[in-house]
Amino acid sequence: MSCQESQEEEKEVLLSIYDGDECFKLIDSTCQYRVGDEGHFKSFMLEIKWGDNYPEEFPEISLNTFYNNHLQDDIRSSVVEKVKAEAEQWLGCAMTYTLFEWAKENAEDLMAEQTEAQMTVRSSSNTEQAVAKTKEKKEQLTKAQKRKIANRTDHRGDLPRGFDWVDIVKHLSKTGFSKTQEGEKES
Repeated sequence: MSCQESQEEEKEVLLSIYDGDECFKLIDSTCQYRVGDEGHFKSFMLEIKWGDNYPEEFPEISLNTFYNNHLQDDIRSSVVEKVKAEAEQWLGCAMTYTLFEWAKENAEDLMAEQTEAQMTVRSSSNTEQAVAKTKEKKEQLTKAQKRKIANRTDHRGDLPRGFDWVDIVKHLSKTGFSKTQEGEKES
């Protein structure tokens, strides 16, 4: 069987095994599997990319996806080396499923040195950048809103004297101030 036929057969098998599994993605000759709970500091996305001569040669194994930005560099390289060491015994066979399952079974050992602090530091700097970007935005007014403001104010942007006299009269009528003054004038 040629390498291309082996790859097509393995794609079919992987799609049937991981049907409905949100952790698995297959894009052309690249398979990705998220190990661990999404958003957890010890989760990672294992990526296996097949070359033209796979499975007769090793696939490219990496953790270079955006999802893995929270991982410490030494942890990332350690995981890749351990998965490559596991792949050596499967050379010549379809090994993608086996490597994903091995990574799931050994996830706790692979991520033992990963700390939560690294993830929170990176995420807090991202939120600080997002807050800074939102503060820079000014409120955009429509032409109608600008016109309404211009009609209510004078050339300096100040409201004219007595603009709220209706509110003052309403307030005085509710408090009864005007009735008491009228009573004083009559006496």
